[in-house]
Amino acid sequence: MAPQIKYTKLFIDNKWVDAKSGKTFETRTPHDGSVIAKVAEGDKADIDEAVSAARRAFHRNSEWRLMDASRRAVILNKFADLIERDSKYLVELESYNNGMVVSMANRFLASTVANIRYIASLADKVQGDTIPVDGEAFSYTLKQPIGVCGLILPWNGPIPLFSNKVTTALAAGCTVVVKPAEQTPLSALALAALLAEAGLPPGVVNVVNGYGETAGNALTHHPNVNKISFTGSVEVGKLIQQAAGVNNLKRVTLELGGKSPLIVMNDADLNTAIPCAANAVFTHQGQVCVAASRLFVQSGIYDKFVEEAVKHARARKIGNPADPTTQNGPQVDEEMMNKVLGYIEKGKKEGARLLTGGKRIGNTGYYIEPAVFVDVKDDMTIAREEIFGPVQSILKFDTLEEALDRANDTNYGLAAGIFTTNINTALQFTKHVEAGTVWVNTYFATGPQVPFGGFKESGIGRERGINCLEEFMEVKTVTYSLPKKI
Repeated sequence: MAPQIKYTKLFIDNKWVDAKSGKTFETRTPHDGSVIAKVAEGDKADIDEAVSAARRAFHRNSEWRLMDASRRAVILNKFADLIERDSKYLVELESYNNGMVVSMANRFLASTVANIRYIASLADKVQGDTIPVDGEAFSYTLKQPIGVCGLILPWNGPIPLFSNKVTTALAAGCTVVVKPAEQTPLSALALAALLAEAGLPPGVVNVVNGYGETAGNALTHHPNVNKISFTGSVEVGKLIQQAAGVNNLKRVTLELGGKSPLIVMNDADLNTAIPCAANAVFTHQGQVCVAASRLFVQSGIYDKFVEEAVKHARARKIGNPADPTTQNGPQVDEEMMNKVLGYIEKGKKEGARLLTGGKRIGNTGYYIEPAVFVDVKDDMTIAREEIFGPVQSILKFDTLEEALDRANDTNYGLAAGIFTTNINTALQFTKHVEAGTVWVNTYFATGPQVPFGGFKESGIGRERGINCLEEFMEVKTVTYSLPKKI
């Protein structure tokens, strides 16, 4: 049974409003492509109104700015309580609008609550420094909220990404305008309602549904927005960085794409490595920025590994994401499905060998069989570009030195992993691989205490971790002249 759709308007100044243009757009379920609801379509005029509300809420004499940091933490913890209260509904909504299988949506929701509580605990821990300086002077630093923040969300993890970005900005004392992905606006609106219920003052959080070319463009170019935090593709990230410099040199945090290498050494425990490698690329239908989409297997175990990898791919249960036993659901929309199928065809044309999967399932919904390629070369398109689909590309290597050079031969640097029982091998790999997150004998393991972000074109800045609030703050140095005599 489909979840009730409670919110379809824009959320500005703690009010539900129609777009000024009166426009709406359809949002669909990936399971069968049917229309879920028509959602208000915001554009520049609505962004202007939302930014104005956020600026009022950020005024030095506003309720929000005068609120003690510990009180902000109370509101965020109440927000976490409300998410737990409505967890069943939110999981169903996420799965329905996004195609995420419910087992994964449940895990994401639990980690979301933990992340919110961790970030809330940091709200009243922001401290400056006292600094000795030459001469008769006394200096100290203040860490202050950066201002109005534009938060642009991806479609692959709407609830955790909304919660992480919004709560970090709020814990720092900022106000925000959120632009959800046009494919998945529904959970952001539901979460905005919970923030209002938690006691957030008007204007602190605003949500404007719309398209990147209109609402997103207006937000990134707005002269009264002080920071942009974006998660999505490298291509769009570059446009956002350029837009941020047009009017007022906005600060930016960018968490972008990946082509993450996973190395399996001859001495690896294959009982762990083989299923973990499958999950590392097939989870959420490959629609994960850190997906291990380049799998390097050492030559001594290559043939055995490939044989088992094919079995794992074929064994994955594909079906309705609402079914708790489903492992692979649909791609988010028809455009992404066709993009992934296009990459699979390129792989075959360029000489890679498709051992299993790679076909669309049925004529309704956006389902693709998990695919396994072998005989993949480093210069092939499927080994260079981010596919964002259930495509496992297996490459053979001989030595660790070779694997490191090939792993680092990419413009991406988001994540990497290695399976080995040799600690020296693991330490050498973790030291030299160019990636923001590196896993050893596991993949995807993380927590709110762990910083997340990428090297190279995989991003700028870090999210989560004990220093996450600093991405939403400016450091102010204050120096007092002291009297020469007491």
